[in-house]
Amino acid sequence: MTQADLTRQRLVRAALELFTAQGYHDTTTPQISKKAGVAEGTIYRHFHSKQHLLNELYRGAARWAGKLVRDADTLQVGPREKLAELGRGLVAGAARESAVARLFLLQRYSELLDEESRKTARDFRLGLESLVAQGKADGSVKPGAAEVWAAVWLSVVTLAVDRVSAKEWPETHAGVALALDAAWDAIKTDSRIAG
Repeated sequence: MTQADLTRQRLVRAALELFTAQGYHDTTTPQISKKAGVAEGTIYRHFHSKQHLLNELYRGAARWAGKLVRDADTLQVGPREKLAELGRGLVAGAARESAVARLFLLQRYSELLDEESRKTARDFRLGLESLVAQGKADGSVKPGAAEVWAAVWLSVVTLAVDRVSAKEWPETHAGVALALDAAWDAIKTDSRIAG
């Protein structure tokens, strides 16, 4: 790995930590460069702007989440188990790389995202909606728009991601399993009124 690659990695790590700790708007390029241990001008040798840096970070986080969706979809199990695996993957990622999970799932930067970043986020969302649609097709997910049920499922799972990434809960906390079960319960077909 070259010195330039190492410098870029330090800038990425510093920006990720600062953006997720104090927010994009409250983070300055002097703060990023100081945390990375480089001169401020070095940022601009690697990124066009602070917003470009944010988009690079966001796309990396979205690709991570998208891979989790694709991996869950390849499993030879039903939609409930695929979604449970995805949820466990998101929580495990929050435990390992809390800033990555927070950037993608908890912080809202839609007005700052470029088209490529919006596309990677859309790919994740469409993959999640596809998993939910599989449940609708086999009758295990409530009737209605897969987009809505995917958003409901993700909202509940995001509670666990938030707690784990904030270090309030360990990955093994009982609340994680409860949240994953509740996410499924929120979208599953009510067996009392089904068929």
